[in-house]
Amino acid sequence: MPKRVVSEKELTACYGLMFSEYPDIVNIRQLQTMLGISRHAAYDLLGEGEIGCIKLGNAYKIPKVNVIRYVLETSAARAERVSHVAPPVPRQGAAS
Repeated sequence: MPKRVVSEKELTACYGLMFSEYPDIVNIRQLQTMLGISRHAAYDLLGEGEIGCIKLGNAYKIPKVNVIRYVLETSAARAERVSHVAPPVPRQGAAS
């Protein structure tokens, strides 16, 4: 399923609201806290290019805007998948 592209207008509007207590550039530990994920999951997201980052030496620097974009795209894709799920079919012979 293709990713939903987040508009610059939407991104700008969300930037002031989401993760406002974090700096503009975050590190791995901050990314983990922001998303509530493990260190391994954070490195996977960066390594797979799901969240854009800059690698300086052996340290990752992640622009907060990329984290926000990831959250918006992922939540939109998840909502779209849920809306396409058919309602369950009742089983034959089940008591009502």
